[in-house]
Amino acid sequence: MKKLRVGVIGVGAMGKHHVRIYSEIRGVELVGVADSNEKTTKEVATEYHTEAFTDCENLLKQDLDAVISIAVPTSFHKDIALKAANYGVHMLIEKPIAESLESADAITNAARRENIKLMVGHIERFNPAILKLKELISAGELGELLSISCRRVGPYAPRIRDVGIIVDLAVHDIDAISYLYGKRAIKVYSIAGNSFHVEEDYASILLKYDDKKSGSVETNWLTPYKMRTLTATGTGGVASADYLEQSLDVWNSEGRRKVDIEKGEPLKKEIHHFLQSLINGTTPEPSGEDGKYTLYAAISAIESYKNGLSISLNM
Repeated sequence: MKKLRVGVIGVGAMGKHHVRIYSEIRGVELVGVADSNEKTTKEVATEYHTEAFTDCENLLKQDLDAVISIAVPTSFHKDIALKAANYGVHMLIEKPIAESLESADAITNAARRENIKLMVGHIERFNPAILKLKELISAGELGELLSISCRRVGPYAPRIRDVGIIVDLAVHDIDAISYLYGKRAIKVYSIAGNSFHVEEDYASILLKYDDKKSGSVETNWLTPYKMRTLTATGTGGVASADYLEQSLDVWNSEGRRKVDIEKGEPLKKEIHHFLQSLINGTTPEPSGEDGKYTLYAAISAIESYKNGLSISLNM
């Protein structure tokens, strides 16, 4: 069977993990890696026995099946994605899909026009704790789901310069909440501000869904320790997930139950899902449209805190 020829664009902190995972997957040929940092690119290429490119277009010319666009500033996503589309290369773009809705539209339109698969890397959908929670919700173990609240706090990563915390971090939970509900929010309201970053570095976001369902996200770059948690409340019970520990506890009328979870690396699950979509001819999720909606909700949250208004979401 022919191997899938793949490449990785961007080999920073996250990109190196993509390279590592591809190098471990049978049936995949890692054709090359590309990054404007020549020294880093050569080091990564040497470590994983592949070819280094400082110009991503030279990598795209290598008859690829798929390319991962990651570890580059969000503002460069559109440029790289349009080049990949022009070469007919399927792509997994790290979240957020782009820096603006206009750029997101350009990316999704190009993917549709060239009939290529586009997936957006909202990695928390592939966290074993969230996958298990989705199963419990679908099985009705929490009754009717009414409220989902998330807390994503921790110290600032200096490499995040081009966007604020809502687009950089809150998008994870905006996507996760909508994924667990199986629907998109209809309204958003937020309070946020900046204490040291040029954009917002703390935010509280409230999402309204139909049927009076709600979602909330608390996030900041001010807390000296990392916390990533999600609590889902339904008429039949409450579930609490810890992204970092990959743990899930459920409380109901019978008391507390610790749910058995088969732990695993979310990024590896995400990449396997993407590759399977190429092999099986299915649509990968989160799709480009999912990524565009999440960006739309995040940008609307920014508009909300800047203007002190509740913003209706119509996508």
